[in-house]
Amino acid sequence: MSDTNLPERLDVLAVAPHPDDLEILCGGTLAKLVKQGYKVGIFDMTSGEPTPRGSLDTRKAEAEEARRLLGVPLRINVELPNRVLMDCPENRFKLATEFRRYRPGIVILSAGRTPAASPDHYQGHLIGEAARFYSQLTKWDERFDGTTPYRVPHLVYVPFPTDAEQRNWHSTFVVDITETFDQKLAAVRAYRSQFDDERFERVRHFIASTNGYHGFKCGYKYGELFALPHPVGAPDLVSVVYGSKPTAPPDVPVGQGHIPMG
Repeated sequence: MSDTNLPERLDVLAVAPHPDDLEILCGGTLAKLVKQGYKVGIFDMTSGEPTPRGSLDTRKAEAEEARRLLGVPLRINVELPNRVLMDCPENRFKLATEFRRYRPGIVILSAGRTPAASPDHYQGHLIGEAARFYSQLTKWDERFDGTTPYRVPHLVYVPFPTDAEQRNWHSTFVVDITETFDQKLAAVRAYRSQFDDERFERVRHFIASTNGYHGFKCGYKYGELFALPHPVGAPDLVSVVYGSKPTAPPDVPVGQGHIPMG
């Protein structure tokens, strides 16, 4: 593939094993990024099928509706196998090929080990990390559909709240999704084959509780948690400490936006 035939480069690309994973984990942030003017894409590693409740056509239509509700302009299914998803060279090559085609500035990767849920989640975590590395390799273009090497500059994790491990991330941060929270819920609701009214109510409670907890810690109504594989670098200590809040003048107590805990 020549460079002249490449699609438009993405600012942010979010990757997870199944349709609905990213909506639940970081749908509010993806919708917010679109509103902020960034070029955003979603990669589903698999179709999510077979499941007891769905079908390939149903899941495809639901994923498209969710994409539309979030406002994300691009959604690609990498067409890796659901249920038997494994970190292996062939799957790394396939995802890395798409990284080389779309050349994202940031890859958001779902992360964590969920023994009470699908093992695909952890395998997807491993595939995504490896594919980021494979994407930059030279003298292997034939393994990547003739695409040229590309190094993804930045990797961001979006952790599964049900991760079985107590991870010591180098750094974490929370994105305020208060304004896009309803949009996120609508995108999750699009997966009607997976979430009937009763199941959706449980999922809605889980999302509201998780996002409410993370947001509360930073003075937001709702927030989504992210992690980095390295410390946060900053030229300005004050801007990092205050985040999106304006710097408090001297007569305003620091932490005014937070509810006292003790």
